[in-house]
Amino acid sequence: MSEPTENAHRSFLSHAKLIGGLTLLSRLMGLARDVVASHVFGVGIVATAFSVAFTVPNLFRRLLGEGALSAAFIPLYAQAEKRSKTDTGESAADFASGSFNLLLLILIGITLIGEAILGWMLWADRDSARLDRRLLLQFTAVMLPYVLLVCSGAFLSAILQVHKRFGPPAFAPVLLNVCHIGVVAVGAWFLGLRGRDQQTDTVIALQTTLAFWLAIGVLVAGVLQVAVLWPALRAIGFRFNPRIAFWTPAAKQMLRLAAPLALAAGVLQLSVVIDEFVGWVFMQGMKDGSPVETFSLFGHVFRYPLALGAPRRIDLAQLLYQFPLGIFATALATAIFPKLSADALEPGHENFKRTLRQGIEAALWEGLPASVGLMLVCVPITKLLFQHGNTTPDDAVLIARSAFYFAGGIWAFSLLLVINRAYYALHDTVTPLWASVLNIVLNIAVELPLMWWMGESAIALGTMVSFIVQAMVMLYLLNRRLGGLGAGQLGKTVGKMLIATLAMGLVVWAITLTPIYPNSDTRQAWIMQLVIQVGLAVAVYFGLCQWLGVNLLSQLRRPKFRG
Repeated sequence: MSEPTENAHRSFLSHAKLIGGLTLLSRLMGLARDVVASHVFGVGIVATAFSVAFTVPNLFRRLLGEGALSAAFIPLYAQAEKRSKTDTGESAADFASGSFNLLLLILIGITLIGEAILGWMLWADRDSARLDRRLLLQFTAVMLPYVLLVCSGAFLSAILQVHKRFGPPAFAPVLLNVCHIGVVAVGAWFLGLRGRDQQTDTVIALQTTLAFWLAIGVLVAGVLQVAVLWPALRAIGFRFNPRIAFWTPAAKQMLRLAAPLALAAGVLQLSVVIDEFVGWVFMQGMKDGSPVETFSLFGHVFRYPLALGAPRRIDLAQLLYQFPLGIFATALATAIFPKLSADALEPGHENFKRTLRQGIEAALWEGLPASVGLMLVCVPITKLLFQHGNTTPDDAVLIARSAFYFAGGIWAFSLLLVINRAYYALHDTVTPLWASVLNIVLNIAVELPLMWWMGESAIALGTMVSFIVQAMVMLYLLNRRLGGLGAGQLGKTVGKMLIATLAMGLVVWAITLTPIYPNSDTRQAWIMQLVIQVGLAVAVYFGLCQWLGVNLLSQLRRPKFRG
């Protein structure tokens, strides 16, 4: 590897380490947020309605802020910064400011239209006794303005990422988790909610009040998330100027790229949202204080296949598999994207292929052991984190079952995060679009018929299968398009990782069969199970990787390149 290329490789891995460290803090705070929330709310009707309602602003964040517009904007802006102006002659600074103005206009329109639709739906549903549906609409109406705040923050973060300012964007989500924990903890104390509360009408009313306070807290957190970015934005010279023209040729080019990305760029997150809404649609409801267990379709009566609280349990299972993704895979994809975008300008794409190959290796180096590791420890970690307060042992079993299947796809999720960035850097939005359609269709085709047999874990199985298929198809097509990614070298490295991962899984599974492994169903036993399994897995995997010559860990430890 040449010196400039090696320095660039060290640089994006160092950036990934910075983002990963701050994202680890955010994920730990997010984990604490959900542990506290599950203790107070459990997975009952209020928690489930709030969880599904919160996916609505998050969907727009993933499709617009972090998805379509950002994925279309970063390559254009990175290349404009490299040339000092866009292809149409507009300065890079004006392009950034005008694009932000365009985003604000779109977000204000979405918010106003969304509130009008929600208001009409609440009016039309005014005579319904379905508490779950009414709460969902009310929570969504309160939190919908978060779309404007969080998408603006995500787009401003994209500007900072091009300038290699990764710290503030990675730290901003921490503020949401801090606000969430503070509101739940203080509000529960004030209202007298202590966990282990029977789901009486009084308790549900108190939980509903707390959930409304929490929805307002989400809006406050959104303001703070934008505010924390402004010092870094001012440092790079960005100024918000509402008078800057936004309907420019460069902006039109960005929108042409963004249109298909509205689905493709946020496919992982879109799948998360679809999983929760499928869970909501096929979940038993509540009417006049009693469960609704059946529904009618075409003159036939069918049983709802999912028990009350399924979307919230799916949400908690998703939290477990997204934890390793957020720590490393998302950080890696974020750090590598500007480098891929710049390398895509060069003829021959040799540096582009080298950077992409290194990104694939790094994603699988983390993704493979994370998949096997979470599959092995999903039961004790679920019980330790969530089996307390209003979350019952039966709830914990269902969460762990879904987490097991989600875990099987972590390596594919990690790989897709990097592969998608490669397509976007090449300004190819059509291939990710069709691959995303394939993903969604396959996901639904797998999970819908299996729900009556497997329950809510069928949703996790469908997600795992669809992402594995999508990752393999997209990697194959990208390899053909670039004339090869160095399959021999890549295959050799990945083969070593597979050997290390398989050995890790066998050793950890074997230790559970020995007399020294604690098998009692207590909190102390769950802690010891995790300590034994995680400690042994880390030692075996990293030790074998080092022995086999897979040196990703040593590259991450190198100092950041300053040249």
